[in-house]
Amino acid sequence: MRNLLLLLVLGALSACTVVPGSHVSGSADSRWFDDRDAGEQAEPDEVRIFPIRPGMSALMPRESAPELPEELELAGGEHGDHYDYVVGPGDVLNITVWDHPELTIPAGSMRSPSEAGNWVHNDGTIFYPYVGVVEVAGLRVTEIRDVITRRIARYIEDPQVDVTVAAFRSQRVYVAGSVREPGAYPVTNVPMRLLDVVNAAGGITEDADWRNVILTRDGREYRLSLRAVYERGDARYNILLRAGDVVHVGRGDDNKVFLLGEVRNPKALMMGRNGLSLAEALSEAGGINELQADATGIFVMRRSTEAADKIDLFQLNAKDATAMVLADEFVLNPRDIIYVTAAPIARWNRVLSQIMPTIQGIYFSARAERELDR
Repeated sequence: MRNLLLLLVLGALSACTVVPGSHVSGSADSRWFDDRDAGEQAEPDEVRIFPIRPGMSALMPRESAPELPEELELAGGEHGDHYDYVVGPGDVLNITVWDHPELTIPAGSMRSPSEAGNWVHNDGTIFYPYVGVVEVAGLRVTEIRDVITRRIARYIEDPQVDVTVAAFRSQRVYVAGSVREPGAYPVTNVPMRLLDVVNAAGGITEDADWRNVILTRDGREYRLSLRAVYERGDARYNILLRAGDVVHVGRGDDNKVFLLGEVRNPKALMMGRNGLSLAEALSEAGGINELQADATGIFVMRRSTEAADKIDLFQLNAKDATAMVLADEFVLNPRDIIYVTAAPIARWNRVLSQIMPTIQGIYFSARAERELDR
């Protein structure tokens, strides 16, 4: 019995080091703690603990749209109001000289306007009667009209010339990623903005991350937000696209939060397009384990926005269940870790579950020795 009592005392004294599983140290009453104070191997991260309280809006993580580079803002404002299509190789032009049908190739019932028009050759030129070879690549249709009018005026008095683009084939915008119909979409004489090309591609899919749209232009990448356009009507992000632009709508697979510890169903949870609150995440995990969890120790862990080597812990004391109202107001960030720590009695029971087999073994061994001595 003395051996048993000694073993129990040693187990009680060493409970903090032999408890199985992980645990979050500290409390919301302490501002900072460092692993170097624990007497173990020092970790590079310092941890700050903040209590989740009413009115802590300054600590609430709020999604902010990516900063829009100045060159994109200037490009959208300059060319959006004065946009005009520039002809390129592969386009098909329709040229009409009024009152002179012999100079106009009609589009009959067997041919479409694009088949009956003047195709812009690879060298950027077209051929037209009386005018000859005309370099049209890089010109607007109004400029092409002026060139043809000036040249044909040598043969026709006061010519009335009209030039239109029958087929837009020279310039493309490419859409990839989480859209329903990825592919190449032609740039036309109608200004094409970000929403236009996404809608032309059938819209975004269910797993799309509409906060993470990458525009590649002239070898540079820009991050845009469709959410800023759809939800807040921020027209700055609905930028005017150019030929050769590549729009990639990211997947939302990485926008997860992780639920660990004393919850009924530990899991990785997708955040979805509209974000996720702490209460929603706990609900998706089946709630906390009421028999094992310490309701005062519900933590949200994330890398600090101030420094990459610091970790911020937001602690919710849900001993009073009405605190879940605060959990519903706390907006999670992607890659947050939600950890519900175990109650002290649960941790002690785990220690007992480890040492009881040893105690029972010693007890039955001693009992067997006594039986033999008899």
